[in-house]
Amino acid sequence: MTKPFDGAISNFYETQAPAEIRDAIANAGKKDILDPSYPYTKGISTKDYEAEIADLQVELVKVQSWAKETGARIAIVFEGRDAAGKGGTIKRFRENLNPRSARVVALSKPTETERSEWYFQRYIKHLPSAGEIVLFDRSWYNRGVVEKVFGFCTDTQRAQFFNQVNDFESMLVNDGIILIKLWLNVGRGEQLRRFLGREGDRLKHWKLSGIDVKGLSKWSEYSSAIRETMDQSNSQHTPWQIVRTDDKKRARIAAIRTVLAHLDYPSKDTSAATAPDPKITGGPEILG
Repeated sequence: MTKPFDGAISNFYETQAPAEIRDAIANAGKKDILDPSYPYTKGISTKDYEAEIADLQVELVKVQSWAKETGARIAIVFEGRDAAGKGGTIKRFRENLNPRSARVVALSKPTETERSEWYFQRYIKHLPSAGEIVLFDRSWYNRGVVEKVFGFCTDTQRAQFFNQVNDFESMLVNDGIILIKLWLNVGRGEQLRRFLGREGDRLKHWKLSGIDVKGLSKWSEYSSAIRETMDQSNSQHTPWQIVRTDDKKRARIAAIRTVLAHLDYPSKDTSAATAPDPKITGGPEILG
């Protein structure tokens, strides 16, 4: 089987990636952190990770039981840069939950009919009912970042989105939905290393898309769109929670703890559901 996109990622790495990133990837060990601004130089040990994630997943089971008993509606938005670890993080959230009331929403590109509708309309039908936890693998924030970077929306459409999104989310919260917004952020070197890994692994080819390949040369455009989106949508009622994901395992732990910190459920084990690591989590200011 040939590599998807004719080795476009390898070609980008060899011919267009900044020299310091190529050198960092070439010289790094498997657990080495590439971004010098990341507060850890090595990934968390597998032993420590497995112990912590197991305890946190017990807490998530408690959350699901509480939601079913009380009728709580929980919506968690997972956004972030490509290859930031959204899918893997969502998997760890959900793998011990009952799928009947904990579901993932990952919408494909809108149909012609959906493009003619109110922008938020296609997402509304997927919001949680009583007792449900809904995990959005990307969301209405496509308009703020991806659609802007690739010209899939007009400036007028994007301005209208920003004019409506805070009111839209305020309505959800006022109606009783618990809405938590996570932004997973990864450094440029680690992002490229993950893409190279996907390109070289036939079992991970499905994770690659044409947008991924084209986006490699649009790092700065993404950064600008992300900053604008944070400025426009980091509201008091639904603030953004940023998790730095250069170490995927640390990030999964931090993401679960971030969500648990927003929920008041019975029998919470505060020795497990501690505050997320402040070195890799925070508000939009940690994006730099």
